[in-house]
Amino acid sequence: MQNKTLNIAVVGATGLVGRTMLKVLEERNFPFSELKLLASVRSVGTKIQAFRKEYIVEELTDNSFENIDIALFSAGGGTSLQFAPAAVKAGCIVIDNSSAWRMDSEVPLIVPEVNPEDIKLHKGIIANPNCSTIQLMPVLDVLHKRYTLKRVICSTYQSISGAGQAGVDRLLGELEGNKYDSKHQIAFNTMFHAVSTSDENTSEEELKMVNETRKILHIDNLPVSYTCVRLPILGGHAESVNIELENEINIEDIRKLLDNADGIEVADNLKQEVYPTPQSVNGKDNIFIGRIRRDLSARNACNLWVVADNIRKGAATNAVQIALKLIELDNLNTNRAHQ
Repeated sequence: MQNKTLNIAVVGATGLVGRTMLKVLEERNFPFSELKLLASVRSVGTKIQAFRKEYIVEELTDNSFENIDIALFSAGGGTSLQFAPAAVKAGCIVIDNSSAWRMDSEVPLIVPEVNPEDIKLHKGIIANPNCSTIQLMPVLDVLHKRYTLKRVICSTYQSISGAGQAGVDRLLGELEGNKYDSKHQIAFNTMFHAVSTSDENTSEEELKMVNETRKILHIDNLPVSYTCVRLPILGGHAESVNIELENEINIEDIRKLLDNADGIEVADNLKQEVYPTPQSVNGKDNIFIGRIRRDLSARNACNLWVVADNIRKGAATNAVQIALKLIELDNLNTNRAHQ
C-alpha cells in the first residue's frame, strides 16, 4: 500500500479531539489525496486551517463516505452508532474514538504499542480505547511480558478536557464566577464521573477501564480495580498505579524495561524533583512514568506514576497511529484505495 494515497475524513472535526487529530495527521505526514471534514449541521461552514490550506466543514450524513477510505470519528457515541455502519457500507474503515463499539466482540480495541495484530480482525470498525485506559496499557503490557500481571489497582487524576470542550468551557466559566446547575462545581474541587447502570457505586469511567483493560491485554479474568477522579485542570491525565506481579521483580529492571519501550519515557528522580505532571506532558505524544518504587506491603508489587496528554495519546494520536498501522499492515479495503 506504500504507493497508494487515501481519501480520509474526520468526523467531529470542530471538537477538541477532532482538531487535534488534524494536527497529528499533519505532524506525521499522513498520506492522503483528499480530506473531508464532517460535523453536525450547526458546524457546517466552519473554516479550519490544516495542511497549509483552508477546509470547510460539511454536514455529516449517511452519504458522506463515498470514496472515503478511512474515517476518524470523534463525535460521541450516538453519532458513531448512527453513522459508522453507513461508512462501513460505503467501503470505509472507521476508527472510532467513542465508547460505542469498544466492547463489541467483533470490533478490535487497539493500542498500537500493545495489540497491533488485532487490527487485522476488523470488519470495518476499529475502536479507540478510553483515554485513561490508553496511557496505562503499554505499561501493563511491558510488565506482563516480563513478570506476568497478578493484580492492578489504579486511581486516576483526570483533567476536565476529558469531558470535551463543554467541560473546559464550564471550568473557565466557574473561574470567572459563573454559576451552573450542578451539585458539584469543577473549579477548586474534585469530582467523580457518572454512575454506571450496572453498579450504583461504580462510575461509567471505572467500568470502562476494567472491561477495556481485559480486552486489550487478552486477560479476561485479570483482577483490576479503578477509581477515576476529575480534577480542575485543563489538560493531561495522571494515574497512581499499584501493580502486583507473579514473578520476583527488580525495580531497576522495571525502570529500564519501561524506558526502552516504544512510546514511553521515564522521568524519575524525586530528590531532584524530576517527575511527570499533567502540565509537563501537554502537547506530547509519549506516556511518561515517574515514582517507580517497590511496594513494601506486598510481595512482588510496585508503584508507578503514569502521565499523558489525554487529547493527544489518549485520543487523537492513538487514532492516527491505528490508521498508520492499517497502512503498514496493508489491511485496508484495497478496492477503495486510490492511485
